[in-house]
Amino acid sequence: MRLIRYIDDVPAALKGCVVALGNFDGLHRGHQAVIGKAKALAHKKNVPLAVMTFEPHPRAFFTPNQDAFRLSPFRIKCRQMRIMGVDFLYVQRFNAAFSSNSADVFVDKFLIDGLQVSHVVVGYDYVFGTKRGGNADFLKARGKEAGFGVTAVEEFRIDAKAQVSSTAIREFLAEGACKEAAVLLDRHWEIAGRVEHGDQRGRHLGFPTANLPLGQHHNPREGVYGVRAGIDRGGETVWYNAVANFGRRPTFNKTDVLLEVHFFDFDEDLYQKQLRVALVEFIRPEQKFDGIEALKTQLMRDCERAREILADQDFPANPYPFVPISGD
Repeated sequence: MRLIRYIDDVPAALKGCVVALGNFDGLHRGHQAVIGKAKALAHKKNVPLAVMTFEPHPRAFFTPNQDAFRLSPFRIKCRQMRIMGVDFLYVQRFNAAFSSNSADVFVDKFLIDGLQVSHVVVGYDYVFGTKRGGNADFLKARGKEAGFGVTAVEEFRIDAKAQVSSTAIREFLAEGACKEAAVLLDRHWEIAGRVEHGDQRGRHLGFPTANLPLGQHHNPREGVYGVRAGIDRGGETVWYNAVANFGRRPTFNKTDVLLEVHFFDFDEDLYQKQLRVALVEFIRPEQKFDGIEALKTQLMRDCERAREILADQDFPANPYPFVPISGD
């Protein structure tokens, strides 16, 4: 997959594409339906499949002081797009200048002149342009004038009750409902980052951990999880069973949030390695212990419970690009 950051850099060979428009935070099953429709149309037309997305997320631009909310920071989003078979990802910088474009200017400059689109695919509720002046109907009207097709994909629902949305996934994760979030994503939600040096307190306790700051990631419920932890090895991710604690380590009077991952049956230096952590099941809330021995006893119980949870799962053989709900 090719990554393009400036509209003037789109080569002639990639113009005439079918493009899916959206933020696609989380790349949940609704987003997959939009990109999947664009992929089918691109194959039918024998033209490139493109996705146009925006960085930083417009929500972060307009309300920069809010808590972290991203389900898929840029690195994870790119990986998922590549897995889905996207030919090129056009990433438009979302800043004051871009946000001031009217819906008409956006269509003229980016879709018609820049990408020379043959077809545009959006979600049913997609809006764009200054004051959200453009929507799917607006695109259809402009498409008739300019000669490109437009498809608005209907709302994706698993059933009458399960609405698929980034907001719903965030709410599930805030409750520790990993399984419910995974159903909407069609894979287990993951956190990714570079392993940092910590206090090495876990090693002294007999439970060495790899420490990840959450950065832009949405914060899940604080507590202990059974997880799959993936290490990038030569362009592939190899997954291991592990237990993780996300929280503030109140026993040691810490206040910053951190994800600490303890690998099972593993002894390797992971400092500065890129690590992916897929949350499989919530085990218990974080708590403050009276002393080190009480903490160690609970950590042993957490490890046992995590092993039981992960042994029950039908995970595919390593390596694998992400952790699916099942091994199908």
